[in-house]
Order: sequence, then C-alpha cells, then structure tokens
Amino acid sequence: MDHFLQVNQEYVGDVNVTRLPDNVVREFIIFGFPSLQRFPLLLFCLFLTIYLFTLTGNGIIFILIIMDRGLQTPMYFFVSNLSILDMSYTSVTIPKMLAKFSMGLDVISFNECFLQMYFFISFAAVECLLLSVMAYDRYLAICSPLHYPIIMTQQLYVSLSAVAWVGGFSCPITVLILALRLPFCGPNVIHHYYCDHPPLLQLACTDTSFNVIVGSSFSAIVLSICFTMVVVSYIKIIRAVLRIASTNGRKKTFSTCASHFAVVNIFFLPLIFMYIRPTPSYSSDVDSLVAMLYTVLTPMMNPIIYSLRNKDIKDALTKKIKH
Repeated sequence: MDHFLQVNQEYVGDVNVTRLPDNVVREFIIFGFPSLQRFPLLLFCLFLTIYLFTLTGNGIIFILIIMDRGLQTPMYFFVSNLSILDMSYTSVTIPKMLAKFSMGLDVISFNECFLQMYFFISFAAVECLLLSVMAYDRYLAICSPLHYPIIMTQQLYVSLSAVAWVGGFSCPITVLILALRLPFCGPNVIHHYYCDHPPLLQLACTDTSFNVIVGSSFSAIVLSICFTMVVVSYIKIIRAVLRIASTNGRKKTFSTCASHFAVVNIFFLPLIFMYIRPTPSYSSDVDSLVAMLYTVLTPMMNPIIYSLRNKDIKDALTKKIKH
C-alpha cells in the first residue's frame, strides 16, 4: 500500500526533513469480516437475499399504505416512513458489500467513504427518532384512545415525522466536519464492512481523543433520549394492557407490543454498544457482527413485525392481489 502515500521532501538548513502532507490517502480499502474472507460467494448470496427481502418487504408495505385509503392513519404514516428509511438505510451499505464479495471491488474513494459514513449515521439517527415517535404514537392510541384523534392530528404527525428526518440529518454534521479535518496518511484499510466513524478514526495520523469524545457525546444524547422515550412509552403501554378486561384482547395487544419492543431493542442496544464507548479501540470481527444487527437484521425484520403481522396490512394485501 506504499502507492497510497505521497511524501514531500523539505530541507531545513543541512537537515533533510520528510513530511507527510495532510489527507494523502485518496481511497480506502474495505476489509470487513476478516474471518470469512475465504467465503465471498456465501456472503454474497446471504447479503443479496437479505437485501432483496428488505427492499421487497418494505416496498410492498409502502405501496399498500399509499394506495389503500383504509391505511391513511397516523400509525401507518409512520410505518411508511420507516419503510422508506429501511430501504435507504440498507442501500447505503449492502450494495458496496455485494460488489466486494462478487467482484472484489473493495476500494472506495475518500469522498465516497465519508459520504457513506454521513448518510449511514444520518439514517441511523432518523430511525432512532422515528422509533421513539412511533412508540409515543402507540402510547397515545392505547393509553388515551378517546383523546387520540384529537391529539394526533395530521399536522402533528407530519411535523413529528419531519422533525425526525431533519434532526437525523443534522445530528452527524459536526462529527463529519471534525472527521474531515483529520489527516489520513496511511494505512488505509478499514477493518469493517462499510465506512463508519469509529474505524475511520483508527486510521487518522493524529490523536483522535476529541473526535471520540464528541462522537460518543452526540451518540449518547440521541440514543439515551430516544431509548428512554421508547422504554417509558412501552412501560405505560404494558400497564394499560394489563388492565384490559378481555383475555384475548390483552394477549393480542401484548403480543404486538412485545414484538415491537423486541425489534427496538435489537436496534438500540447494538448501537449503544458501538457508539457510546470512551475508547478508540475496536475489534473488527465483533463489531462487524454487532453492526449487522442494526444495519441488516432490523430493516429486514421491520416489515414483518410492524406490518405483515398486522390484520389491516394483510387485508389490504389480499384485496390488491384479488383485484
């Protein structure tokens, strides 16, 4: 990888000084899953299947919600946003992985790498905010059913969705700017399967303690607020469910909420592990597997948990198929 380094020679008096200019690295090499590098075809088939399932499932849900008037409610409006988000979320990382496993295209340019990092973190932040908004929506619907139509107006749920998207794309800007100011002079191998903030910091040719602190602080603020909102909402939902007189109604509502909360935990807990750590040291194998939970598994499961198990969605799908 010596061809990635450009060295400037300067003479100060009689002393020959070798100086590395800032940002001499112009491209990075993606080296994810080091323990599985001998099985590229297996990884390609696995991730292609997951990607197609994610796009198909979320695409069907989005189209159904747009076309069926019976699904024009606040809950399904948020679900449609989640479907768009999951399709975008996976499209940031998986296509590059497929190109690497199928054609050995493991090189990514400097600008593309940082764009991938920005969009990935932005979509992750949007999903955190959107999941907390959806939990709040379910809390209102279950705990205050009589006041729900009055509180959750079209203006409110559109505004909440807009805040999630704008807030998600605004959060990583400071982290991105600080990372772009770092000097990268080699090595240029990213021990991860996409460009992410923690592994990129390991490649900088300077102390990154400040970047780690800022990144961890931003992550801690967003994750703690969103996760707390979700947990509090579902605790109140569970309390309300336990007061339902009908046994069948209680089981049905509790089953749905438990599924939602399980998916939320699969998304939030790995994120907390990855981004709220006061150390720049990361294990590529462990981190790649942990990252798969929120980058691949959660977007694939969301259509099943939030929609395809739902009677309204199944009825709308059956009606469209018959027509």
